[in-house]
Amino acid sequence: MSQEWVTRPERSNVWALRFIVWFALTFGRRASRSLLYPICFYFIIFSTQARVASRHYLNRALAHRAKFGDIFQHYFFFATTILDRIFLLSNQEALLDVQVQNPQLLETIIASEGCIFIGAHMGSFEVLHALGRIHGQLRISMVMYEENARKLNAVLKTINPQRNPPVISLGKIDSMLKICEALERGECIGMLGDRTIYDEKMISCKFLGGQIELPAGPFRVAAILKRPMVLMFGLYQGGNRYNIFLERLPDLQHVPPAERDAAIQQTAQQFAGRMEYYCREYPYNWFNFYDIWK
Repeated sequence: MSQEWVTRPERSNVWALRFIVWFALTFGRRASRSLLYPICFYFIIFSTQARVASRHYLNRALAHRAKFGDIFQHYFFFATTILDRIFLLSNQEALLDVQVQNPQLLETIIASEGCIFIGAHMGSFEVLHALGRIHGQLRISMVMYEENARKLNAVLKTINPQRNPPVISLGKIDSMLKICEALERGECIGMLGDRTIYDEKMISCKFLGGQIELPAGPFRVAAILKRPMVLMFGLYQGGNRYNIFLERLPDLQHVPPAERDAAIQQTAQQFAGRMEYYCREYPYNWFNFYDIWK
């Protein structure tokens, strides 16, 4: 699966993306959402592998067999979160209703000196950056692999270069150094825990009635750098509403090196369990259009 999502060609078209950005900024969110219907129908029809993977996942997450309407909803939620990134990057956070479900934990994070947010390809991570801009003390750098969505990221970066969230690219020789430097500055790091790139150590976990492999990297980084971990999902609720869910993950800071692998395995399984919970509660928010079950 890791090889597939890294190597599958990006289907985006730069000129189409630029038109959508122009249309959204010119005519607003309500009008631009109308564009998502033909876009979603197009990708459902022509992205066969992604459509099959969507159905496979939804069959596991839903209480019923996935129908065409469920698959369309899955694509539509994904497209909506991408569209909303345009408004978040263009100083229009007021268009969205973003609620934090554990504000006490957020205040604790703001008062601390750096933590690692562990998320997934679930909902919108950009809403966390918007929250960081509202709470000026919360500084976040996102650790991610950008090459598989190069066209989309390039177009979005042109919207408002001053508002682009800091990104630390995975797969670079200095990636770990930049992570360490950001944490030493008191920043928070955001990492995705549901996919990996080449040759990374994997952990087998139970998930939605099957076995999947999750990357050990985010949990190992937290253990080695002795930083607390916080699960973070910014889930789309329909309309203009997002809920940010924050949960503490087990503390690996003081685990002896000899016990570290076992502790990381246990923590990864707990993360998979919480991801399963949110997939069942908000099934259209997990945007993993790849078949990851072993």
